[in-house]
Amino acid sequence: MIPQTLYQAATKMLTRAYVPYSHFPVGAALLASNGQIYQGCNIENAAYGATNCAERTAFFAAIAAGQRDFQALLITGTTQDVIFPCGTCRQVMSEFCAPTMPVYLTNQAGKCRQLTVAELLPGAFSAEDLKHAK
Repeated sequence: MIPQTLYQAATKMLTRAYVPYSHFPVGAALLASNGQIYQGCNIENAAYGATNCAERTAFFAAIAAGQRDFQALLITGTTQDVIFPCGTCRQVMSEFCAPTMPVYLTNQAGKCRQLTVAELLPGAFSAEDLKHAK
């Protein structure tokens, strides 16, 4: 079942996406433990490496605001199927979220697939892995 408050917040971000190159808008809504919702959209750049995904935009806004405790993330787009986050976004999720945190993958046609952070990135590289470096 799609969490409607998050879905509406992510959908709103589709119109704010800056996608002159891909024409592939993505919206994200990140629920913090205090009930605050942080929104994100993808922001492209002619130098593609400078592009930022919707998911990371939402995370970075939340972190910049001092929030570090999250309960859920919803991602949506205008695709035929649900949208999956890229590998970089999955790594950011694994840094800031519990492995069991739900991630709702949706589209504007009402499709929804719910996975956890751990299901999206099994065997994630973590701060714990850095402790074992020699």
